[in-house]
Amino acid sequence: MANNTVRISIPTNAADKLTLAEKIYQKHQADGDASPLKVISSHAWESSGPRIATALEYHKQVEALRSQSDLTYRKRDLEVAEVDESIKASRDLLLGIYRDNPKELSQWGFSVSDTPRTAKKPDETTK
Repeated sequence: MANNTVRISIPTNAADKLTLAEKIYQKHQADGDASPLKVISSHAWESSGPRIATALEYHKQVEALRSQSDLTYRKRDLEVAEVDESIKASRDLLLGIYRDNPKELSQWGFSVSDTPRTAKKPDETTK
């Protein structure tokens, strides 16, 4: 006797899940009273089905905001690169001015630590 194990996968991705839901709901509506899904009472398609369009609209908004967010991050990073260079130049100049007392840089907002650096632990994979 052959092993007839059947697996029915449900997508985990929201967009794919909504696409599947649309197909199920359309088939359910097309079958009308003959739909075997009519017997579902706790999660009936009559109440869940109309939510698909709303969820799809939210999904479109999320994707648009994600694209906008990615673009905004790129713009921010371009600005931060210039600011970062100004910070480094200021640090270098102030270190020259306050060579004998580098803690003075804390008055400019820099975090100054005069503790010795700790040696890095050898990588476990190199042993």
